[in-house]
Amino acid sequence: MPRGGDPRFGPDADDSGCPILHVDMDAFFASVEVRRRPELRGRPVVVGGLGPRGVVSSASYEARRYGVRSAMPIMRARALCPDAVYLPPDFTQYTAASRAVMQIFRDFTPLVEPLSLDEAFLDVAGARRLFGPPAAIARLIRERVAAEQGLTCSVGVAPSKFVAKLGSTRAKPDGLLVVPAGRVLEFLHPLPVAALWGVGERAAEALRRLGLNTIGDLAEAPLGMLRRAVGEASATHLHELAWGRDPRRVSPEHVEKSIGAEVTFDADVADSLEIRRALLALAEKVGARLRRAGQVGRTVSLKVRLTDFRTVNRSRTLAVPTDTAREVFDTVWALYTALDPGDRIRLVGVRVEGLAGAAGAPRQLTLGAPERGWREAEAAADAAAARFGRSVIGPASLLGGRDVRRNENPRRP
Repeated sequence: MPRGGDPRFGPDADDSGCPILHVDMDAFFASVEVRRRPELRGRPVVVGGLGPRGVVSSASYEARRYGVRSAMPIMRARALCPDAVYLPPDFTQYTAASRAVMQIFRDFTPLVEPLSLDEAFLDVAGARRLFGPPAAIARLIRERVAAEQGLTCSVGVAPSKFVAKLGSTRAKPDGLLVVPAGRVLEFLHPLPVAALWGVGERAAEALRRLGLNTIGDLAEAPLGMLRRAVGEASATHLHELAWGRDPRRVSPEHVEKSIGAEVTFDADVADSLEIRRALLALAEKVGARLRRAGQVGRTVSLKVRLTDFRTVNRSRTLAVPTDTAREVFDTVWALYTALDPGDRIRLVGVRVEGLAGAAGAPRQLTLGAPERGWREAEAAADAAAARFGRSVIGPASLLGGRDVRRNENPRRP
């Protein structure tokens, strides 16, 4: 359904019974870069990893005309659009822009549920008296984001979260789409099955093999047929969505279940010193994110992807929760040496799970450690990084300048 192509779902459609907004920033990372560099306006801009194994994080609409899409290998993007401007991501800038945009949302309603840096659900049922009906609130939000942040966003207005998200997708770029409560099935049923949440490429292909090409086809299909195609739980979930039933409320408290980071090497690595350095940098990144979020976690996980794309995961649960890079690194390095993969490595990742609030969490000093120790040192490094930039605070400095080769288990191809 092309943007603006059907007046039944245009910005002036009946929005009574449509308290849910889904706001999605347009080509967010690329748009922030263009805002910083106005000379790039009108040119194709691609943000992502610039190495041979990099992936596109964001592409301006000028780049999308050449077929460039998010999650595409950067080398494929360069082949499609060699004249684009290619930039590495700057998450400090994107996070600052996201905070400013989310604050605009919260000026209209406290019921804001961020899904990522560039999108959120809003429940504006309680804001009608101050700001008017939902579509009017959506217009005000779009106007303020454009005027105050120099960015554009697309908004879906609907009775439920699922339909509102579909609406914002079909309003892009820089548009507004309203799905009236009485027309939800008219909107949903012509759409392809791949538009349903939870339907990836494999599931969509399985459904199409059964002749279920649209959401309407799926809605009319017997549940038994769906169960055979996608399993019991997914069949029920998709059947409900296909009939427009999504009872989930906007939840302003988003609780992280885990915090992690990973890196894909430009070339497969067998040198344990290089792997150790990568794990050290990842542990520092995860520790800093934990402290910023005010979280600690008890389970530390290691992810290793080998040259043949096999992925191995190992984890260890600590006696007490942690938010220090030193403890995270010591744990993942012990997991790695015990794993002894014996093959070249494509990717490593570090993750901390089982999160809880840091305030009041039990802490256990390492034997012989001073009363004020590693956590305080890392918190001081966080403050210095906030002022001068993370690049001046290297991972080794956070771990007391320890030789990263300590306890190295040398392996060679």
